[in-house]
Amino acid sequence: MRIMRLSLRLVLIGTVAACAPMLPETPPPLPGAAPAPVQPAPSSPTPAPAPVQPPAADAGDLAGFEGWKQGFLARHGGVRRAAYERELQGLVPDPSVIRLDRNQPEFSRPAGAYVQNAVTATRIAQARQRVDRVPWDVVQRFGVPSEILVAIWAQESAFGQVQGDNDVIRSLATLAFDGRRRDWAEQQLKHALDIVVDGRRARAGLKGSWAGAMGQTQFMPDNYLRLGVDQTGDGVVDIWGSDADALASAANLLAQAGWKRGQSWGYEVTLPSNFDYAEAEGPRHPWSYWAARGVRLANGASPTAAEAAEEATILLPQGARGPAFLALPNHYVIRRYNNSVSYALAIGLTADGVQGKPGLVATWPNDPPLSREQRIGAQRALTALGYDTQGIDGVIGANTRAALRRWQQATGRLADGYLTADLADELIRRAG
Repeated sequence: MRIMRLSLRLVLIGTVAACAPMLPETPPPLPGAAPAPVQPAPSSPTPAPAPVQPPAADAGDLAGFEGWKQGFLARHGGVRRAAYERELQGLVPDPSVIRLDRNQPEFSRPAGAYVQNAVTATRIAQARQRVDRVPWDVVQRFGVPSEILVAIWAQESAFGQVQGDNDVIRSLATLAFDGRRRDWAEQQLKHALDIVVDGRRARAGLKGSWAGAMGQTQFMPDNYLRLGVDQTGDGVVDIWGSDADALASAANLLAQAGWKRGQSWGYEVTLPSNFDYAEAEGPRHPWSYWAARGVRLANGASPTAAEAAEEATILLPQGARGPAFLALPNHYVIRRYNNSVSYALAIGLTADGVQGKPGLVATWPNDPPLSREQRIGAQRALTALGYDTQGIDGVIGANTRAALRRWQQATGRLADGYLTADLADELIRRAG
């Protein structure tokens, strides 16, 4: 039995450990929300000292990290510099955080592999059993369906079982030092330090993922401060120990991002043989536009009147050979939680399963994952060939797919914007 429990935990860790609200391509800002009032720290026994940090990769890293730290304090410390310096004292970078940041499964694995691993009969059954854990007044207040919230809860932490035990401050300091997303990471680090300095959460309890996401619904520090909800009314926003607080906070985030009450996230669709794939992931249009071009819902139904009036786009997460989707506004709201098509599809399809809707009609192609060298090499090649990817970071997001689609059109290919391993290798060869 002990071996079985250990195996289950390893599966859960593999499924959710990398699920954090990463922002590889910056979305528009959330509507303004007033910061939450300062909360007292949860009453608990005096926490044990933080564990001894393992050494960084080498002495050069340590010296560079110390230089970055002094720069951070100069840029962001202000009147709190001494308090921030106290919390950062003795900190060293965590090499595993840098490694994980460069190999996020949402962006390195094919969409089908990610979605099929996330959307399983077991997970749907577990989520269905927990729907009544979402307080009804949360659904009424924020308008976000309980099935969406339990799908996020499942994906982010296996319903609170795998929240991450990394020191959030150390993880964010490492990401800031590494520099790929320095401005973002430094802002998140400042918010994390404020959580501790203001007494909202003891440092020993500020645990989360390698990316700095915290609690049962994996909130980043800024979202915790702006959007955290004390649903239990005990004076503390406890997204770690309180299901109600965590779920209400997630609902608040989605509501502030523009969740459309009474509408779906999207639908699987079938495309006609003459569909212009260059229109995918492009300008959004109402359903009448897509229907006039032969697009149909895969199950033969129709969007509701409200959904049909919305601006929507066609998504081809694994190219012309994979399933196609009509992405409604709520799909993009889910991506405010984690700006990944694969992640948003996993949430939407899990929620559909909780509601008892049928699974996908189309099947996912069995494509191999792209190596980091292939992803970066393809971005560098596209840019060199005159198709700017708006950055070379190994994240195959909307900008890279748009650049690839332009190259495909220019070379007379089917312009579905999908980068396969063979195509990446060809691009790298062509660019020399």
